[in-house]
Amino acid sequence: MSQLRIRRPWRLAAEVSALVIAVVVAFPLYWMVLSAFKPAGEIQSTEARPWTLSPSLDSFRRVFEQQDFGRYFLNSLFVASVVVLASALIAFLAATAVTRFRFKFRTTLLIMFLVAQMVPIEALTIPLFFLMRDTGQLNTLWSLILPHIAFSLPFAIWMLRGFVKAVPEALEEAAYIDGASRTRFLWQILFPLVFPGLVATSVFSFISTWNDFLFAKSFIISDTSQSTLPMALLVFFKPDENDWGGIMAGSTVMTVPVLIFFVLVQRRLVSGLGGAVKD
Repeated sequence: MSQLRIRRPWRLAAEVSALVIAVVVAFPLYWMVLSAFKPAGEIQSTEARPWTLSPSLDSFRRVFEQQDFGRYFLNSLFVASVVVLASALIAFLAATAVTRFRFKFRTTLLIMFLVAQMVPIEALTIPLFFLMRDTGQLNTLWSLILPHIAFSLPFAIWMLRGFVKAVPEALEEAAYIDGASRTRFLWQILFPLVFPGLVATSVFSFISTWNDFLFAKSFIISDTSQSTLPMALLVFFKPDENDWGGIMAGSTVMTVPVLIFFVLVQRRLVSGLGGAVKD
């Protein structure tokens, strides 16, 4: 009984701290959605209020009436989908190779993956621009897909390496004894076991690709039909006065696919992160 009394204050403090952190993190999202529904007069008012008594859909109307907004959305969806699928497939095969096989320079390769994560993306934007120009990929969606695949692979390989390593080698030997080929073991046994890890890495790949502005601004120069959603928000930034209602409404629309993706993979994501921490 005395131990329970001692622990309760610490537990209460932890719960209160978690609640405060959740409110701090969620408040910018709440303010974004609130500003998207506020009429223009309230947004431009000097007295900011955390509520509105006259919600309006005018900001969303301006967003959806924007020319080629649907094309921008499909471009972002295509780029993010290709990056998620390609990086997951390559990372799974690479993580299996560096975990299950012993070959020369294996440790060096793993160290290179770590070094690649330490290099900031901004430092590589100019070299990547010249690379895309020389290969004729500027103003194409592939100029966004290829760099994002390359930048998402180091983290995905390191994370999946722990999942592959956690699968007992005895399971692999038993599968070979039962007549399973290496390909069958890879896709029918190993792949389902590390799938939660693939989901966890895919979430990070999806978010970084979906919200990308730097590469879209640097590599899509003249062909606006190849632009993505973050570039569509530039229409609401004007020299005289920014359309904050349109900006917030566009940002809210961009957030919806991310939330849907989170809801679809929530259970797998939790188990994947838990497995990564456990390893």
